Amino acid sequence: MNVKAAVTRAVRALLVLLALGFCAYSLVARWDETVQAFQQMSWAALAGAFAAGLAGLFAWMVAWRALLGGLGSPLPLRAAFRINAVSQLGKYVPGKVWAIVTQVEMGRAYQVPRLRNFSSVLLAVATTCACGLAVASVTLPLTSQAARERYWWLFLLAPVLLGALHPRIVTWCLDTALRLVRRPPLEHPVGLGVTLRAIAWTMLAWALFGVHTWLLCAAVGGEGAGLPFAATGAYALAFVAGFLVFIAPGGIGAREAALVLALSSWLPAGAPIAVAIASRVLLTVADLVNAGIAVLARPAADRPAEPAAAAGERPRVPPRDAGNGNESRPERLVPGRQPSKE
Repeated sequence: MNVKAAVTRAVRALLVLLALGFCAYSLVARWDETVQAFQQMSWAALAGAFAAGLAGLFAWMVAWRALLGGLGSPLPLRAAFRINAVSQLGKYVPGKVWAIVTQVEMGRAYQVPRLRNFSSVLLAVATTCACGLAVASVTLPLTSQAARERYWWLFLLAPVLLGALHPRIVTWCLDTALRLVRRPPLEHPVGLGVTLRAIAWTMLAWALFGVHTWLLCAAVGGEGAGLPFAATGAYALAFVAGFLVFIAPGGIGAREAALVLALSSWLPAGAPIAVAIASRVLLTVADLVNAGIAVLARPAADRPAEPAAAAGERPRVPPRDAGNGNESRPERLVPGRQPSKE
């Protein structure tokens, strides 16, 4: 192992350990409040909300995997899960860049170019926020007057962001950004089918997070036919509001404030805070469980390895810009013919 590879692995391990430290701090710092919130809910409701949260995180991962495959780097499901699950711990470190940095660096082990991976992450984030605002703008104006009065300007962004997900607009934006950093344009622009699949998986994720929030609300006394819609819209709005606060790790504080505001008209006094705290803790534990599964259950089949060269065949040398994305494909030599000098 050369020095560069050793340093890279050490940096990755340091980032993961730093993220684990912040995760632990976020759980311990509000331990008393968490205990009080959990005491108001049944274990069945907590288990159901935890399972729905796990399923929502998985659906988000599949949406990102679809976008990455559309850009030209399809990954096996287990490999995509491992990269996404471990890198998501980075969102608990202050700043929004650590999760992206970890995801991009881990993708290199599976021959995913940096710029391509980075582009897929940006598309996944844009899809998540656009769909989340669309869900909130459909459900909350009819179910939460407080959210409508305070966050009306976010609701207006929903159609704009959804329209910006059109493949032509996405391709133009990414190619323009690549030109600014003096890189070639995308080899595989995202098609309409890939975009629609990513949107479908993202909307499924929002529905699952809605179930997650609804179960917690019902456990503290929430009721009414409109509660599932209010809970889904409230969580979608809270997530986007938390994402916009760049410094806060995982949107902590801003997410809880938006969730409490949106649910205040549906729950008894004090209950929205319990729901917000329980949701935060359950989803943090879900991230930790996913990361633990990804690290401990990594099968040998998913470990990146150089393909063995056939007898008498010279090993392929990757192109010089393979680590930066949008690489050119090496020429294929045909036996019995000399390569062209052109």
